Amino acid sequence: MSATQTQTHGPHSLAFRVMRLCKPSFHVDPPLRIDPFDLLAGEDFSDDPSSASLFRRHVSSADAVDSDLSYRNRFLLNHPTDPIGLSGLLLLPQSFGAIYLGETFCSYISVNNSSTSEVRDVTIKAEIQTERQRILLLDTSKSPVESIRTGGRYDFIVEHDVKELGAHTLVCSALYNDADGERKYLPQFFKFVVANPLSVRTKVRVVKETTFLEACIENHTKANLFMDQVDFEPAKQWSAVRLQNEDSTEDPPTSGLSGLIPKPPVIIRSGGGIHNYLYKLNPSADVSGQTKFQGSNILGKFQITWRTNLGEPGRLQTQQILGAPVSRKEINMRVVEVPAVIHLNRPFRAYLNLTNQTDRQLGPFEVSLSQDETQLEKPVGINGLQTLMLPRIEAFGSNDFQLNLIASKLGVQKIAGITALDTREKKTYELVPEMEIFVETD
Repeated sequence: MSATQTQTHGPHSLAFRVMRLCKPSFHVDPPLRIDPFDLLAGEDFSDDPSSASLFRRHVSSADAVDSDLSYRNRFLLNHPTDPIGLSGLLLLPQSFGAIYLGETFCSYISVNNSSTSEVRDVTIKAEIQTERQRILLLDTSKSPVESIRTGGRYDFIVEHDVKELGAHTLVCSALYNDADGERKYLPQFFKFVVANPLSVRTKVRVVKETTFLEACIENHTKANLFMDQVDFEPAKQWSAVRLQNEDSTEDPPTSGLSGLIPKPPVIIRSGGGIHNYLYKLNPSADVSGQTKFQGSNILGKFQITWRTNLGEPGRLQTQQILGAPVSRKEINMRVVEVPAVIHLNRPFRAYLNLTNQTDRQLGPFEVSLSQDETQLEKPVGINGLQTLMLPRIEAFGSNDFQLNLIASKLGVQKIAGITALDTREKKTYELVPEMEIFVETD
């Protein structure tokens, strides 16, 4: 890694050398390898299995006789893996390489004494400096290195989880006594830039009471990313379920090992490969009323972990993903239970729940079915008293009640037009959950 050095009090006896520690890469040898059978026979020759098999054995025996290291044999396909170009060797890093957000920066640092005299009482510090902060990686102030002889060195390894984008500086400094007993200070600066390995683009769609979140993850690196985990952590007022195609290859293979076979990772190809994830979000029923009904537009955030070709890990957490502000009604009604079998002209009970979604007390209420002038006879009506009285409901509270109903038409019918009149504020709430029921004969 290239460095800048600040000279103080003349030339220094010590110097820092920094090498990044990372795993090697595969050595790919991409020559044009061929199968002699493809050169000497046409496509139609393979239609006769017996002739093709005999010819292949003849070619194989001829190749076995000539086993020299000529270039002719080097280009022959002798193994199914030969077309891949992998030589079986690993290639050591030839440069500092790119550093991406979410990775662990690991560096091997060596303090060399290139002078002709020994230096003593060496205090060494290493820290990462970003635009926002300075992170101390090593400090030997409490236990200085006693001495570094001529031609000797002091080596150490530092690690840092990269959590910021942009310019970074690895600051290495040494405070030591030279041969004349003079106390000298040597700082060196090693600069590098952290890039974004992937981008997450989201789309939010709201269909009635259900929110759908689509996330598109794009790979910006020069290596394939093997996604270990792409989890959406919803805010506490939401619950999330990931939607997948039934024929998706991401499902774990079925076997008699009771899930011991690991789930194959999703591979996002290098240089712009993408993968889409779809989540279904519903309001959570496990939170307090005030949190649930305050109408927050925070949906949640993603936790993403991956590995590169040789298993180097990476991890990112996105910022909070925002959706459209959720508008809440002051009063909401939901259906708790209706009978499974409903007979024509026979009374039945529907169990419902009325919820106060405000921070103040509401009610008492008069619950009834609104009259529709365009429809002379409703298919489902109230049996008995046409108005039901309900007591006051506290802030963010709820009240369970039941309606005695009767159906006058066969088939699939809707129970609609339920209204609640706040007798204190003289305000009418239209509660239209539109329950569907099936009416049959006795």
